[in-house]
Amino acid sequence: MQKPTLQGEMIVLRPVRGDDADAMWDMLTDPEGNRLTGTTRTFTREQVEEWCASREAAQGRYDFAVTANGSDEYRGEIVLTDVDEDVRCAGLRLAMRPAYRGRGYGTEAIELVLEFAFEGLGLHRVELEALSINTRAVSLYENIGFRVEGRRRDGYRDGDGWCDAIVMSMLEDEYRARQPD
Repeated sequence: MQKPTLQGEMIVLRPVRGDDADAMWDMLTDPEGNRLTGTTRTFTREQVEEWCASREAAQGRYDFAVTANGSDEYRGEIVLTDVDEDVRCAGLRLAMRPAYRGRGYGTEAIELVLEFAFEGLGLHRVELEALSINTRAVSLYENIGFRVEGRRRDGYRDGDGWCDAIVMSMLEDEYRARQPD
């Protein structure tokens, strides 16, 4: 399956490639990023290289590298995962490398992927989980139009403790209502 490239104003989302492994490794070895995304699994360098190289052929998902300002450098990733064409739904996740957080790349990446999901793939629902400790992410998703559906109590580890997962989604009519006429 040929994966698309999505063009925005500031960013380009292109399929993740094998040569993104160094940058993904940088992202996956960042303790704060792992904490805010609930990533507790550790990966070997070889696993990251294999993962990146396998994304183009992966079925039922779209793994996009976030690039910006005319550079092809992997600054983070946004993934439309578990795409179910029958139910017309998918999951969404976003992770940025430490140096590129808080610059607006994530906001534009989410907007581009939502357009692709609802307009390109004809999905009805896009869902995600954000950790309760990641208030910036929860606020970002709410500002974009995601609605809180509930919470999975103590769904993730936070050091020696626990934190909740905030379950959020956007439906196609909510997406369309946000679009300019």
